[in-house]
Amino acid sequence: MARPEFSCSVRVQYLPEQSEPPDGPFAFAYTVTIRNSGDIAAQLVARHWVITDAAGRVEEVRGLAVVGHQPLLKPGEQFEYTSWVRIATPHGQMRGTYFCMTEDAHPFEAAVPAFELVFPGLLH
Repeated sequence: MARPEFSCSVRVQYLPEQSEPPDGPFAFAYTVTIRNSGDIAAQLVARHWVITDAAGRVEEVRGLAVVGHQPLLKPGEQFEYTSWVRIATPHGQMRGTYFCMTEDAHPFEAAVPAFELVFPGLLH
């Protein structure tokens, strides 16, 4: 039986031009690479992000597509995109889930492991 699976990795970059330290907000770009590591073609349909700042405030973002795309990935193919987020504190965390569908209409989820959002001024 065909096995659907997407693996995800993230790179984060602080955006000084969109940030207002020391009181905030603080902006970060994140680049996600989504790879079809399964053995059946599948499409990324929607996303769900959970964004938590250092004060414990949680924001959830849900929507169709990523940056206007719903990529269909064959086994071994990957899709990369960059988006951004702004949080009130100099440190936070994001994690997410992509909702996906195989080409024969079986839904599955792909988790994006938690990643840190850290203002470089915090690093000593």
